[in-house]
Amino acid sequence: MDYGICVPNYIDMWREVQAAEAAGFTHAWFPDSQLIWSDTYAAMALAAERTSTIKLGTLVSIPSNRIAPVTASAMATINKLAPGRVILSLGTGYTGRNTMGLPSYPVARFREYSQQVRDLLNGEDILFRDDVTGAERWIRLIHPEHEDFINLKDPIPLYLAANGPKALGVVGELGDGWVTTSNGAGVSNSFPLIEQGAQRAGRTYEKPYTVQLTAACVLREGETLASERVIQRVGPWDVMTEHTLWEVSQGHWGSNLPIRDADLAASYHRYITEYAEARGRPTDRLYLDVHEGHFSFLKEGEEQFVDVAAMGNGIIGHPTELIEKIEQAEASGVDHLALAAHSPQGARELIEDFSRAVIARTTPSS
Repeated sequence: MDYGICVPNYIDMWREVQAAEAAGFTHAWFPDSQLIWSDTYAAMALAAERTSTIKLGTLVSIPSNRIAPVTASAMATINKLAPGRVILSLGTGYTGRNTMGLPSYPVARFREYSQQVRDLLNGEDILFRDDVTGAERWIRLIHPEHEDFINLKDPIPLYLAANGPKALGVVGELGDGWVTTSNGAGVSNSFPLIEQGAQRAGRTYEKPYTVQLTAACVLREGETLASERVIQRVGPWDVMTEHTLWEVSQGHWGSNLPIRDADLAASYHRYITEYAEARGRPTDRLYLDVHEGHFSFLKEGEEQFVDVAAMGNGIIGHPTELIEKIEQAEASGVDHLALAAHSPQGARELIEDFSRAVIARTTPSS
């Protein structure tokens, strides 16, 4: 099993990436949400310059945030700083679009964008459609051989984030790896859908390198899931469920999805309306308030929505429990656990605790 650390982008995140590299983590992941964190590629560039072995990847970049040639150029530039250590992961969008009051990116356009970026990074020409004039023009990264600009010589793997059937098919068609938040049967039952996508594209199917993004916390002696430190460290992950539920209930995101708990959705709506009103904010843009603190911290009063029992589904527990959970994840087909931390302090704690409790106990000594 490989282990990565995923932290909301802050410009000094390179410090935690350095610590993760020294502690035996194989990857560092940089999420992409332009209204709530530092810029993904700026944070990656600083980490690339200050590390030597750890792999650096987006988790995940959103197509509508940047046109395909801009994303390709950014990744090729980071690849110049960290040759052969960069990974591009793409997804249909969560906070990158929801914080703007927009739904996820359509799967058909996600497929087209992924193909374009992949071809550009392979040094190929693509037919690019301008979104202003509608004109189509052939483009390429023009200076792949110029040593001062970009690096296309070292391959840049393309991972695709997917949970739904259509997007899973795109993983099979185009992806080198798969990113998911599913676990257990949700992982193992997805591989046939990925295989079908590969078959449609005429690709020889091999199980993709599978990255599971998950909550994580090493419990200390005497701690339980309900302990205050654990709530603060894992709560921001758990309440994302309520953020999504609110989006669905308001028809802003995944409106074709069932509202699994109407009472909870109504309760969160009351909470966030009162939260905005108490701060003198207009209630016609509550999506901005919903995603305040998203994946980063609990808003005032939001701890009431933390589901302590559900937190147990993550890689959370005492050391022996963690190893058992990791073995179960591996059995389902997971190759890599991207462990979510939600603040610099939380990242430092998780890196140190997980390295001691798991990596040191499971990595063969040389």
